Amino acid sequence: MDLPEKLFIAACLILSMTIDGTNADTMVTGTVICDQCKDGHRSLFDFPVNGAKVTLSCTDSNGQTTMSREETTNWFGSYTMRFDGAPDLGGCYARVTGSNEQGSMSCGEGAGPAQNPRLMFRFFEMEMYAVDPLLAQPAEPMQYCSTSSNPTPPPIFTPPINSHPPPLPPPHFNLPPMPPLPPLPPLPPVIFAEASACPSEMWTMPEYECYWRGVNKDTKVAVAFGIVAARRYGTDITLWYGMKGRGDPYRTLLREGITALLNSYNSLQFTYHPLGVVEHMNLALMGSTRDVLITALHFMRANSGAGNVPCKFTSCN
Repeated sequence: MDLPEKLFIAACLILSMTIDGTNADTMVTGTVICDQCKDGHRSLFDFPVNGAKVTLSCTDSNGQTTMSREETTNWFGSYTMRFDGAPDLGGCYARVTGSNEQGSMSCGEGAGPAQNPRLMFRFFEMEMYAVDPLLAQPAEPMQYCSTSSNPTPPPIFTPPINSHPPPLPPPHFNLPPMPPLPPLPPLPPVIFAEASACPSEMWTMPEYECYWRGVNKDTKVAVAFGIVAARRYGTDITLWYGMKGRGDPYRTLLREGITALLNSYNSLQFTYHPLGVVEHMNLALMGSTRDVLITALHFMRANSGAGNVPCKFTSCN
């Protein structure tokens, strides 16, 4: 067991001692795949859909909608929905309901069958559901997918009596045309193998926004750092808003913690591993105000490179 795994287990043990009295959380995850052949199955030509809108709806015994939630898929075709408490998702179903205009992998407005969420595990009153892959479909199947179910049999050659059969023609193979490749989103910068550390001010500049990886500006603080952070900062605050914290020890800790998390995703030799950032953040929030200030200062020192580690950002344009 390596060091990150040990740190993660230690963080779980600490969180388990403070979990009493917190609200339960429920998360639903899944993916959307473009069914280019409209056959209801995944094939070689299918690909994940970025920017697809997925709606999770729950109905009662009378068919009336009791709860509905919409989410948009990311570059990898995946989505995550979060619910406060532990709602009963037994009568719920997820389906593709459209596409985002900003999506880079359009697949049309059609949708395959809806899928019911399946309970994967329940841990300390937290529940995790998974939805089987949802299918988005174009208006018409791609040409290279169409095959005839009743092919016309070839004519039978009958040679004349007392004649030699004609020589057989060489075999001829009709290869299907190559399918068009779906457009790919712009690739993010390569992770720095060497040490790199950038302060919070640079992470908020638009010319460096392509370096946000692992999380994005709209990711909730509660999702990135867990339940302890949710109790302190709430469930609605985003990482982008948290980067603007000033003048308060807890807001300073949040700003520098988010910056450290972003740096850890971009440099293999950054002072902290992503799990280490989350662990130190939670330990500080469970301690005193002095612990908060000390941890914030440690994060700030690491984010500034401690005077000898440069920021290796180059403009994304």
